[in-house]
Amino acid sequence: MSLMRISRRRLLLAGTVAAGLLAGPALAADTITIGIPVGLSGANSVVAPSVVQSAELAVEEINAKGGILGKKVVLEVADDASGAAGAQKAFDSLIFQKKVDALISMETSAARNAGLPIVNRGKVPYIYTSFYEGRSCSPYMYVNAWVPDQQVAPIVDYFKDKGAKTYFLIGSDYAFGRGMLAFTKEYIEKTGGKIVGDEYAPMDATDWTAILSKVKAANPDAIITSTAGGAPNVTLTKQLRAAGIKSLYGNLAVDEGTAKSMGPDAEGIYIAGSYFTNIDTPANKAFLAAMEKKFGKEMKTPNDLSVPEYEAVYAYKAAVEKAGTTDAAKVIPALAEVTVDGPRGAITMNKQRHAPLTMYLGQVKGDGSVDIISTFKDVDPGEQCPKLK
Repeated sequence: MSLMRISRRRLLLAGTVAAGLLAGPALAADTITIGIPVGLSGANSVVAPSVVQSAELAVEEINAKGGILGKKVVLEVADDASGAAGAQKAFDSLIFQKKVDALISMETSAARNAGLPIVNRGKVPYIYTSFYEGRSCSPYMYVNAWVPDQQVAPIVDYFKDKGAKTYFLIGSDYAFGRGMLAFTKEYIEKTGGKIVGDEYAPMDATDWTAILSKVKAANPDAIITSTAGGAPNVTLTKQLRAAGIKSLYGNLAVDEGTAKSMGPDAEGIYIAGSYFTNIDTPANKAFLAAMEKKFGKEMKTPNDLSVPEYEAVYAYKAAVEKAGTTDAAKVIPALAEVTVDGPRGAITMNKQRHAPLTMYLGQVKGDGSVDIISTFKDVDPGEQCPKLK
C-alpha cells in the first residue's frame, strides 16, 4: 500500500469522525476509537504500511462480528515521523483532540519514549507492538513484542556453535540501537566471545562507509547489527554486501517484509523473531489468507512488526469485554488477564506487562523468505517492570 493511499484513507477516516461529531453525541457514543501513531515517514516508513494494514484487517473482522461491546471500532492513524518531535504531536493529537479510547502502535523507541509522558498524562491504555530494547515501563503501557532477553541468545548461541569467537557490533545511535547492543555485548562476553568493535551512526544514517572500513580492518567472525527498523537496515545491508564482507551476519532489527525489499542483499542474514510467514499453524494460514483477500496485490508482507499490531487490537477487544467498559482504570488490569490466540500462537501480557513468546531462529533466503532453523517455546521476557503490578 502506498503512503499516498494511506493518506487518502486517513482523510476519509477524519471525515467519518467529523461527520460523527456533527451528527451528535449518540453516534460518537456508539464507536470505540483506537489511535495508531506510526512512522509513515522517516526510518519506519518501510514497514509502517504493513502495520496499518494489520490493524485495518483486525478492525474489519471485529466490526463484522458486532464490534466491541456492540460498538463499531474506528481507527485514527497519525504519522509520528519515526521520531520524538513527531511522536509528541501525534500522541497529543490522538489523546487530547481525537480523544481515542486506546493507543496501539509499532514505533521507534525514540517515538515511544517521547509519547509515554503524554500517555501518562492522558491516562489512556497503550499497547506497544514493536520489538525493542526492553525495560520501558508505564502504568498505562503493555508490550506484546519481544525484548533482548528473548531474542539475542538464539543468534549468539548459534554463531558460537558455528565457531564464532570475535564480534563487531553496529547500531543506530539511540535507545533501541544502544540498548539492544549493550545487552548483546554482555551476553557475548558472558558466553566467551570477544567484541572487537562497536560503532553507532545517527538513526537516519545512509552512509556506512567509515564503519564498514573498521569492520574490514577488524575482520570479525560475526557481525551483529541493531539499527532503526526499515530504511537503515536496507542501506547498511546493501553497503555491507558491496564491501565484500563475509562474516556471519546477525541482524537484531530486520523484519521479514524489509528483508524482502532488500532483494538478494538479504540472503544469508540470520534473524530471530516471534513471527515468520511460514509458521505452519491453522491460525497463521487463516490470517495470511484474510490479508491476501483484503489487500490483494497491495498486501505488504506480514512481519514481526505488523502481526503484533493485529493481535494487540484483539487483546484490547478482549480486555474491554472482560472489563465491560472502555474505562482505562478497568481495562488496564484486564490486559494482563486476557489471552489472544493469533498468528503467533497464544499470547498473554502477564509478565510485568510483557509476554512470554515462542521465538524462532531463521536465515533469510534469496527470495526474502525465512528458513526456520530452530524454535524456542515460551521464552520468558525476564525482569522488565518489577515495580508495576
